[in-house]
Amino acid sequence: MRDRFSSSLVPVAFAAAAVAGISMSATPAPAQVPAGSGKPPPALTTPWGDPDLQGIWTDESDTPLQRSAKYATQEFFTDAQRAELDKERSAFLGRDRRSERGTEADVAGAYNATFTPMRRTGTRTSRIVDPPNGRLPSLTPAAQKIAAVEGEFRVALLQSTETCKNKEAACNGGKYDPAPSPRFAELPPRYNLARMNRHDGPEDGTPPDRCLTGGLPEFAGGIGSFRRIVQTPGGISIFYDVGQGQGWQRNIVMDGSAHLPASIRQWYGDSRGHWEGSTLVIDVTNFSPKTDFQGARENLHLIERWTRTGPTSLAYEVTVEDPTVWTRPWTAKQEFTRQNDEANRIYYEPRCIEGNFGLPGLLHGRRTEEFAFAEGRGPDPKTRDSIKGVEFEADPLQ
Repeated sequence: MRDRFSSSLVPVAFAAAAVAGISMSATPAPAQVPAGSGKPPPALTTPWGDPDLQGIWTDESDTPLQRSAKYATQEFFTDAQRAELDKERSAFLGRDRRSERGTEADVAGAYNATFTPMRRTGTRTSRIVDPPNGRLPSLTPAAQKIAAVEGEFRVALLQSTETCKNKEAACNGGKYDPAPSPRFAELPPRYNLARMNRHDGPEDGTPPDRCLTGGLPEFAGGIGSFRRIVQTPGGISIFYDVGQGQGWQRNIVMDGSAHLPASIRQWYGDSRGHWEGSTLVIDVTNFSPKTDFQGARENLHLIERWTRTGPTSLAYEVTVEDPTVWTRPWTAKQEFTRQNDEANRIYYEPRCIEGNFGLPGLLHGRRTEEFAFAEGRGPDPKTRDSIKGVEFEADPLQ
């Protein structure tokens, strides 16, 4: 069995990994406690007395967001299961299977397993811990409706392609018709944040196509990501390095002030934090309707909890709510490990070469195909699936 992924979602791992040695203000090393003294280690606090979360942090294991049905109500893997999964997953890392040469799928296969390395299997069977089944809650009727409408629109643009002719999964719900879809001139049902079989303008592409970074909550995806947390007496800043070097930064307001007015919307939301004991609690609202997380947009609401659990460990918990998308809130957990503080070079601005150069290329390429077809050269570009993804074997962890 194979899974098909859009090539825009298969990032290059080493770009994110390069941040592992970035320079930062080192947290003072905790004093050593004599063995057998019975005294707890000193608290990890900043010079001004707040819990110290500073450092470069990353999740060093792979855990799916949702629990596979085959693990039912099992929250944690056994050691034997983890060892077996690591063995199974490593067995196909080096494979580079090609589709039939010259087909759309073959041409789209620019990434192979070399670019998508896998980390060791994590201890949890899912990041989601509530609901107890480790699965996202059911969608609301309204969310189901908009998902169906958007899906119908995207499938309609594929109707005259090989994808529908061959009855591939991407055409589920649609049917093949050699005539190009009359819906090519339509606007998407709502602001587009997914790839479609059309390149009439920049907003026909995904945010990564347009060099727009991801957002919150950020769970690292398949290749991992890094966070650099910096604290001052009056605020906290977190820099994220994700995907193909798409760095971005969020600032957490710690002065007790209220959220921004509802009319002000931001890509990463409005983060207001406070301390509850040793835990940093962040309330995040005011997301832009041009962002999307699992279908949630401007009504997304997060409660994050960051807790330093040891000299090299940091626990993250987030409760996600959007009553227009899910029938109930849900909660996920993630564990991070502190990285080396040895000085190294890092470029903090987004390094989105693919979007800076690739997006103009996609638009120019489509116009070139249309001009050629108008002159009787080449096929109608509407009959070619321009979002054909890369095929990889299914990850047994999923």
